[in-house]
Amino acid sequence: MLLGFFFIWLVTAFGLWLATLLVPGVKAKTTGGLLLAALVLGLINAFIRPLLWFLTLPLTVLTFGLFALIVNAFTIWLTATMVSNFEVRNFGSALLAALLMALLGLVGFILMQWFMGGEIHWMYMRGQQGVYL
Repeated sequence: MLLGFFFIWLVTAFGLWLATLLVPGVKAKTTGGLLLAALVLGLINAFIRPLLWFLTLPLTVLTFGLFALIVNAFTIWLTATMVSNFEVRNFGSALLAALLMALLGLVGFILMQWFMGGEIHWMYMRGQQGVYL
């Protein structure tokens, strides 16, 4: 389980690193700042983003899920306000970074399915009566 958290943290750091390379207005001053920003973003995504998604659910439904990008951009912008070595110039830059990271996540999910033979089981538990997925 700890290995999974470490892997997600590294993937988030890779996504933020790509955002610093490709999105104007997103900059990490140091590698440590980038890694800290990935950790803070992961914590924000774990604790604050579910509440934001719940509160903005009607807008997300009305926009066919596109408002989720606004929520993700807000979490990236919030990360930049909390980490001094990670900068996001404006909300437009945060939105482009959120779009890039969403596309990276989609590609990663497709590649993971491809490597796993088209079948991913997120939870595997063996109970007394049999196997539950």
